[in-house]
Amino acid sequence: MEKIIPQPAYHWHAVYTKSRAEKKAQFELNEQGIEVFLPLQRKLRQWSDRKKWVEMPLISGYLFVRISRKEYDKVLQSNYVVTYVRFEGTAAIIPDYQIEYLKMMLKQDVLEVSVTTEKLEPGKEVEVIAGPMIGMRAVLVRIHGKNKVAVQIEQMGFAALVEVPVNDIRLV
Repeated sequence: MEKIIPQPAYHWHAVYTKSRAEKKAQFELNEQGIEVFLPLQRKLRQWSDRKKWVEMPLISGYLFVRISRKEYDKVLQSNYVVTYVRFEGTAAIIPDYQIEYLKMMLKQDVLEVSVTTEKLEPGKEVEVIAGPMIGMRAVLVRIHGKNKVAVQIEQMGFAALVEVPVNDIRLV
């Protein structure tokens, strides 16, 4: 009889990093073999003598790690990680689909992605049926007269917002 060894369960968690150390934390954790997702967005920055396109973290001070319980403490030993984002006393688990939606939002370069800490009013669930975000399910919110689709990461108190034309969405 063959012995079956259970595979460890991997989950996404959000971690706080030291100030302006998101990329350093990402590099260090990658070097240790830990899967890391740092949502970055290209922005045009203005200095007194020049303008330059730079990649900035979408959510300052945060990054996401996909780990098993065995790697939990290894992440905290990083020089740039402060602690896990906690929800009801334990490290918040971020569902895989929310990370995939964030990745999808950042892959496209047609629509601008923004982040808000506003508590979104409960809205209708919609599916994007056209454009670069096709197939994404999210909550429709109306902010400042614009239609935006939000992927809310409740465990962190954040929502990533992207403006989608009304014709590109349908109610679910």
